Amino acid sequence: MNFDSSINLKLQDTDVRLMLAVQQDDASAFEELMLRYQNRVLSLLRHMVGDRDTAEDLTQDVFFRIFRARKSYQPEAKFTTWLFTITNNVALNALRTRYRKPEVQLSSRNKEDSNGQTRLAEDLILASSGTIPTRQLDKLEMKQMVQLAVDALGERQRMAILLHKFEGMSYLDIAKAMKMTPQGVKSLLCRARLNLRDSLQGYMQRGQKVKG
Repeated sequence: MNFDSSINLKLQDTDVRLMLAVQQDDASAFEELMLRYQNRVLSLLRHMVGDRDTAEDLTQDVFFRIFRARKSYQPEAKFTTWLFTITNNVALNALRTRYRKPEVQLSSRNKEDSNGQTRLAEDLILASSGTIPTRQLDKLEMKQMVQLAVDALGERQRMAILLHKFEGMSYLDIAKAMKMTPQGVKSLLCRARLNLRDSLQGYMQRGQKVKG
């Protein structure tokens, strides 16, 4: 990024200005960033690891890493891109640890429900099918089936879908967060949607349960 672009980003992105204040050890600026993003980070991590307690611990880890890296922070992209790059790394590290120690992992994915999650489920149903489902769907059941279908995706497909549908990030920003090219992200999302469509087709049309 050139000097002029960096200046424009500082002027336009309030999160970048807050992070630059954090760089100068402004505790109130760090608290403001946490208030803005901790719930979004928690929700994304819960979808990735499937356990709210673990997601809460990982959310603390994300913000600890942000604070620890404050002195080396450079406003080369939107703050959210940097934030979700760190979140992606933390999630993948946690999942690798889980694969090494599967016996200690417990799932509590169904502890809570929310309108936002239900809307996400509806969006994913429609995005994966390309059509309105042919039968009336129970919203809670639908959310559970979509969650199973998302869980069945590979780690990178799952993260890309969540960042795109849940966070509304562009291909370019997802590419930066996941260290890919925009074309690579586009292909990844295409494969993810096809996999979701295949997983959900029987459920949408006939009520057949999705296999996790």
